[in-house]
Amino acid sequence: MAFAPSYAPRLDLRQSQSLVMTPQLRQAIQLLQFSNIEASAFIEEELLKNPLLEQDSGSEIVTPVEEPRNAAETALPEDPVSLAAAGMLPDAASTPLDIDTSNVYDAGTGADGYGASGLSGDSDDDWNPLERLGAERPSLREHLEQQARLAFPERTDLLIATAMIAALEPSGRLGDSAECLAEALGVELSRVEAVRAIMMRFDPVGVFAISLAECLGVQLAEQNRLDPAMRALLDHLEMLGRREMRALQDICGVDAEDLADMIAELKRLDPKPGARFDSEPLRPLIPDVLMRPAPVKEDGGSDWLLEINPETMPRLLIRRGFHARILASANKETRSFLSEQLQGATWLVKALESRAQTILRVSAEIVRRQDGFFRHGISHLRPLTLRDIAAEVELHESTVSRVTSNKSIATPRGIFELKFFFTTALAGANGETHSAEMVRHRVGQIIAAENPKKILSDDAIAALLQNEGIDIARRTVAKYREALRIPGSAQRKREKMPA
Repeated sequence: MAFAPSYAPRLDLRQSQSLVMTPQLRQAIQLLQFSNIEASAFIEEELLKNPLLEQDSGSEIVTPVEEPRNAAETALPEDPVSLAAAGMLPDAASTPLDIDTSNVYDAGTGADGYGASGLSGDSDDDWNPLERLGAERPSLREHLEQQARLAFPERTDLLIATAMIAALEPSGRLGDSAECLAEALGVELSRVEAVRAIMMRFDPVGVFAISLAECLGVQLAEQNRLDPAMRALLDHLEMLGRREMRALQDICGVDAEDLADMIAELKRLDPKPGARFDSEPLRPLIPDVLMRPAPVKEDGGSDWLLEINPETMPRLLIRRGFHARILASANKETRSFLSEQLQGATWLVKALESRAQTILRVSAEIVRRQDGFFRHGISHLRPLTLRDIAAEVELHESTVSRVTSNKSIATPRGIFELKFFFTTALAGANGETHSAEMVRHRVGQIIAAENPKKILSDDAIAALLQNEGIDIARRTVAKYREALRIPGSAQRKREKMPA
């Protein structure tokens, strides 16, 4: 006897766990990954949005870093999990920042105000067309179009010039050949070449060249330095790349001193004349964390002090007095608005404090692990991974990755990105490990000190490193040498061979 399935409604009770990406949690994760400059821009926007926030010009928190031998006594700030447990974070953000969100669905969009596009932008109130006109620099194409309109009064020549400008690469080279342009425009090749010859003398000189030799040749001709010897050198640039100096002397008909002067003259030219127009200006690397030596102890030892750069990371305060005055005579709608703004301001201030403490904790552990590098140089750089730091500071590996991304530290040895201190390990004798960055630096030292009459091969360099207790293969030496932009043994032999 068959029973029909039952479709009657019923109630079931199920228990499950899920992680909800609230706007506050998304904001906290973004703040952790931001550099100080990006976080400062975000804070400026929040200051404009929230009337209960104001900037504090007080000093930043300073974190001491003990010597490795006193690592157990290192004073480190509280982590975000402890802050949440102590009630310093609101309930909406009770989920710790130390989580892996790689498989979490984030339903937020740009409309909620936390998208990447909402972190930067210019206010319409500050826009001044006259100031923008003087400040903005014309692009390469605009610069060339202005010159083309003055150089070619005939419409056909101007159309050919416009097509060439459209085919121009960012470096200043012509992407299409003159034959292809002539066929596409339906004009004679000789006319296209005539227009191109004029345009190669445009500012910057050397644009619209087909090859590197032609680009350099036009610049030399503009300086009246394109003599037969220099032309012969330009026709054999591939031999210059292979450091075949003896053969180049015979081809150019010059001695070693004259050839060296010609090569130095080539180096003063611009192989990519159009690159400086469209490329953004170089920005100085502003450190997020400042590091300085601590006062010397009585026993002669010294530590390091770390702090967040106060010039790039402003601190926020809540205007509680202003809030109390407005709240005394506020209506229901104003009270609701003030409550929402106060909650957002409180959460943001504590999230920034938690961010600063987390960055200092991770930076302090990196400094403690790489203490030998700061005291003695790159030869004492130790192998280090994100997992090592995460295990020591009791954070998730993804959190350490966010903390070290896009951030740099100012040290007595210079400014370094935090990612610089994470290097892979190479095996050594007696179970020791060596930093890959240190080994690469050692490869450069060995090559710099080699005898010009006895150039070392990659196998010989690997053997020397193995004698020093570093287990390394020849192909690894070749990889490090190429990363240092050092030519092979054959080219070095030709280059260092006495004339």
